[in-house]
Amino acid sequence: MSRGRAAPTPHRANRMTPVRVVLAALLWVPATGAVAIQVPLPGPADGPFSTLSHPENLPDASERQGFPTNWLQIYRSPAHNAVGDRSKAKSAWVTGGVSWRYAEARAWPLENPAFDADTLGAKSAETTSAQWLGNAVGVSAAQGMIFAASSDQFIYALNARTGKLIWRASPVGTTWMGQPLISGDMVFANAGTVGFNYSNLQKFGKTGSAVRGAGVAYNGIYAFDRDTGTLRWRHASVGDAMPTPAIVGDRLVMSDGSGAVTALDVHTGRELWSTKLGGMGNMSSPAIAEGRVFVGMASPAFLFSLDEKTGRTLWKVTLPKAANTGMGDVSPAVADGVVVTDAVSDARTIDGKTTTDFTIGAFDANSGKSLWTHQLGRAAKPPSYKGGVPMIHDGTVYVGSPVTNTYQAFDLHTGKQKWRWNIPNPSEAGSGRGPAAYLEGKLYIATGPSIYVLDAATGKLLGRKDIGGRFGIAGPTVVGGTLYVANTWDWVLAMPVAKLIAPPP
Repeated sequence: MSRGRAAPTPHRANRMTPVRVVLAALLWVPATGAVAIQVPLPGPADGPFSTLSHPENLPDASERQGFPTNWLQIYRSPAHNAVGDRSKAKSAWVTGGVSWRYAEARAWPLENPAFDADTLGAKSAETTSAQWLGNAVGVSAAQGMIFAASSDQFIYALNARTGKLIWRASPVGTTWMGQPLISGDMVFANAGTVGFNYSNLQKFGKTGSAVRGAGVAYNGIYAFDRDTGTLRWRHASVGDAMPTPAIVGDRLVMSDGSGAVTALDVHTGRELWSTKLGGMGNMSSPAIAEGRVFVGMASPAFLFSLDEKTGRTLWKVTLPKAANTGMGDVSPAVADGVVVTDAVSDARTIDGKTTTDFTIGAFDANSGKSLWTHQLGRAAKPPSYKGGVPMIHDGTVYVGSPVTNTYQAFDLHTGKQKWRWNIPNPSEAGSGRGPAAYLEGKLYIATGPSIYVLDAATGKLLGRKDIGGRFGIAGPTVVGGTLYVANTWDWVLAMPVAKLIAPPP
């Protein structure tokens, strides 16, 4: 069943071209060997959420060179260093870098305070923007295109050189809080919301466990055509699918708010296996390395290792006194046989205020044996996302803490601290959630309203650019000479790397 769709002009689009879009999607009954059922999607053919397409803005063959072919895990790899291979960059615009800004559907002026800050307060308004207005995490890059998923209810594909819209899709009413994945000619986006309905909130209060996202929004994985935005298939889940999935070969692995980890056939959405771990998935995106899936759950707080082919649980561990949603928020990083995660920990009330410490831990990826842990400092409990996404490069772990508004570097194998850097302009809700990107001896960090450049060996500040708005769990994506990043004020931005490396103001 298909119908034509057209829609009004979005930000930065001059002329819209109506496209034929498929309204029928594949909903798979959640059992191995399930039968495909065609389900029409809601919405009129000419409604405001119809798929928009600008095929004239697709990159040509030369513009696709120098970019990753695929983007298979959050922040590109299990180590979380979202940097393309610079040696493959050929075109002058790729090597030299480009500059543009794209205003998404609900873009809020970057120079403004958070939307509704006068009503909610600055701290709450900042986190609400990530959950309901803009981009929670960073962008992905492949085939000369930039892909962004926004809580404004749309998925975007942009031309990496010009910043012009290629397509925009919103198949159902939901928030998109992950990073789109690209495999071959398909794009995959995860749908889910932070919310609990009242009955689930009551259940959580009584039992300490509930399905996050159930009965609040439409949850699941949606697969689109990479160049047109046409929906190929969808897999619905009862719990939220806030964590970005991961792809290995023909298998896509997702985590959801019911505490389940499920593998799907990447081409069809057919379920291959599903393992109920307990607790709930929040924002902990699975990392796949050496045939294993590593993922965190909250309530109770555990880090799990699963067999990638069967879903069998191999081990589970926790961090000392892990509190609240921390381990279920943090996407673990994996490299050189070591998996690293962190969490808020040891919650205490001091002078009438709730405080937490912040614990990072490293584990043997094969056995789950604890290798080292560190407490990074105590301060007021941060709102919303309660962790810092670790990044590993060349035997060093780089991690931020929204508790203390710092970034720190540790030896991956011994845990020895190499340096600590205090974020000079943290946001009201705390800064240090997103991973750094490593390129040629420098770290690129998007946090608070700013982009920072540090010396990776010493932590010395080399450059700073104040953008405005707020970067939440956003990690910069660097391809050639351009840094691409998304903002919770609902913007996607591109800027030349060379212009960031200058004395800070």
